[in-house]
Amino acid sequence: MHELTQELYGNLGTLLASIDYRDPIWIIVAYLFGFIVWQIGLPPLVGFLLAGFVLNMAGASGGEFIHEMADLGVTLLLFTIGLKLNVRQLLRPEVWGVATAHMGAISLGIGALLWLLAGFGIPLLTGLTPASALLLGFALSFSSTVFAVKVFENKGGMGSQYGRVTIGVLIVQDIAAVVFLAASTAKLPSPWAAVTLFGLLASRPLLVLLLKRAGHGELLILYGLVLALGGSTLFELVGLKGDLGALFFGVLLAQHPKASELAKALLSLKDLFLVGFFLSIGMAVTPSWATAGVASLLLLLIPAKTLLFHVLFARFRLRTRNATLASLALANFSEFGLIVGAIAVSNQWLAQEWLAVLAITVVLSFIIASPLNIYANSVCQRLCPWLYRLEHNQRLPEDTPLHLGNTRTLICGMGRIGSGAYRQLENSDNQGTVIGVDFDDDKVKRHQQAGHRVLHGDCSSPEFWHRIHPDEQHLETLLLCMPNHQANLKTAEAARAWGFKGHVSAVIKYPEEAPQLDKVGVNSVFNIYAELGGSFAQNVQHKLARSEGKTGY
Repeated sequence: MHELTQELYGNLGTLLASIDYRDPIWIIVAYLFGFIVWQIGLPPLVGFLLAGFVLNMAGASGGEFIHEMADLGVTLLLFTIGLKLNVRQLLRPEVWGVATAHMGAISLGIGALLWLLAGFGIPLLTGLTPASALLLGFALSFSSTVFAVKVFENKGGMGSQYGRVTIGVLIVQDIAAVVFLAASTAKLPSPWAAVTLFGLLASRPLLVLLLKRAGHGELLILYGLVLALGGSTLFELVGLKGDLGALFFGVLLAQHPKASELAKALLSLKDLFLVGFFLSIGMAVTPSWATAGVASLLLLLIPAKTLLFHVLFARFRLRTRNATLASLALANFSEFGLIVGAIAVSNQWLAQEWLAVLAITVVLSFIIASPLNIYANSVCQRLCPWLYRLEHNQRLPEDTPLHLGNTRTLICGMGRIGSGAYRQLENSDNQGTVIGVDFDDDKVKRHQQAGHRVLHGDCSSPEFWHRIHPDEQHLETLLLCMPNHQANLKTAEAARAWGFKGHVSAVIKYPEEAPQLDKVGVNSVFNIYAELGGSFAQNVQHKLARSEGKTGY
């Protein structure tokens, strides 16, 4: 324990002591590029990547602080993924089946293609052997976890069916990458590794108890940092990949109701450190005409990679729209490909130039994939009519028809606000005519065990609305209680497109969100920050009036 504590403090000390006077300048440049691309509708991460690329061409190099930021950002990312991860989800055929089949097919297919192209005298390809070509195919088979998570967070798709399946596929890929790293470095885990894993599993009740007692402020954030950094350090000490340790600690707490609160508390901190990650990727690129040419050639593989994902998802019974959205989120190459390439170069399995090729390919794939995911719904509308022929004739359980009966009010999102609205309506004259919907399996089960009428589903998906039986369109009121603005926005759009004519009300956090909701047919909004105080005062006045009525003469 003393050694672990020293190592943890050492990591934090290294981060603080490594600040170079140039690092703040590079961060300012990243902000400027991120701001510019955000104004034209692209995710800021594209700007951060471009900033690193431009700085590299100007001769700048990332300082130790930037690299430490990058490492910490990825560690926090994997920890928060673990907090939201349902291990049962990985065991579903549409997750592990698609991940393994796709990885095997792409590794063999790209490897064979590169080896065949080596005979045409293309620069850098001429020296490839079948083994090195297969290794490149393996590196290019990964899709980016960082990119997909940022996409889902921005548009509110993390908890949707396609979001959960996509993250599950990426986790399976990440596990495969960790296995490769352990095998390629010939670094066997310490004999204490198994003991450590069993010990951590046994300590879960203690970790949960500390989570319960951590409150809701800075102590909760600090507890998350301790688990993420401590897990990474502990796994490194026993010969395992540090990032896997952060993921493992997140998984240990994933089933607790407070895990989502911890993930939200770490959100801004994680995003801040991930700026260093994207910036460092761009600054690692040393382009040349040859490397840029080969990278451009590799980008032509993205359509084939994406189409194969769609075919596999469809064969594993995902609906066409969900299969398309999941495939678009995976339509890129991964930072793990860079890690695999770095290991291959250090072991002299690949020439040094291939690391630059992979870095350029990853950066350009992010730039291509960003607009595809921003306008994913439009892409679906254009492609789905052509892709329906690939759809399986059977449905997954969550795609079966919904029967709402005499339901008059539908509550989308059964968190604290949605649950409160459900209880209020059920206690009034609306008993038996209210149904809640949420995409969280565990949350739905808890409500159902309490006797509440709550269904599993993703209201922001048009597929959800088409699951409602056409003879049961008796809904009068729709309450959008999801914490993500984009999710509420897309739900309103999907409901109106389905044909809902009743009253739609949504919660908002910021005033600028109201006009956006008004454009898609939302009739009224409730600002949970601005109006909460007024509602509280009205509640107090109401209770005082009742009290005075009881005690008056």
